Amino acid sequence: MAENIVQRLRDEIENGIVTNQFAPGDRLDEMQLAKHFGVSRTPIREALMQLGAIGLIEMRPRRGAVVVEPGPHRIYEMFEVMAELEGMAGSLAARRHTDTDRTGLLAAHARCEHSANADDADTYYYDNELFHHAIYTASHSSFLIEQCTALHRRLRPYRRLQLRVRNRMKTSFSEHGGIVEAILSGEAELARTLLRQHIAVQGDRFSDLVATLSQREAHSG
Repeated sequence: MAENIVQRLRDEIENGIVTNQFAPGDRLDEMQLAKHFGVSRTPIREALMQLGAIGLIEMRPRRGAVVVEPGPHRIYEMFEVMAELEGMAGSLAARRHTDTDRTGLLAAHARCEHSANADDADTYYYDNELFHHAIYTASHSSFLIEQCTALHRRLRPYRRLQLRVRNRMKTSFSEHGGIVEAILSGEAELARTLLRQHIAVQGDRFSDLVATLSQREAHSG
């Protein structure tokens, strides 16, 4: 239960940062956040530590937690690198996957189908995360798994936010179908290409979303 509370708080604060409710340079006061969310400071502190681990905030002397969101260009660069890493993971998974990997990938794909059909973007995000981790695992490259996992974690708030762009969730799931088929049929280069395109689209969609959020902020200002 405590872990679920921390996750919910982390997600709420993440959303606040990526939608500019908390702007770069803003101080995130533990006591104010605890009062706002109606919780103690302990889960707030844990949520802030997790956000610090992915680079959204940093702890500064005498100021505490401060928002240090990277700019859109930096985020786009991270998506570019993520696309290459995921493409490599898909290629290796196509060549190396075991029966256990096949079962795990199909199970993750089925979960994504359920949440996509329910039009539940938040649940789909976490099911989507499991889907991509199933691909990493099937690559059987421990170093690549570490790198993919680390960058996936850093891009987490932006990957979740872009799923709310119109039709992106259904498109994402449709792309998963081709990726699964390529991996399980051993088509390494096709799996690489499809995964690179899958992640690159996320980067493009995020750019569109940034423009939309900027317009919304300008109208509300």
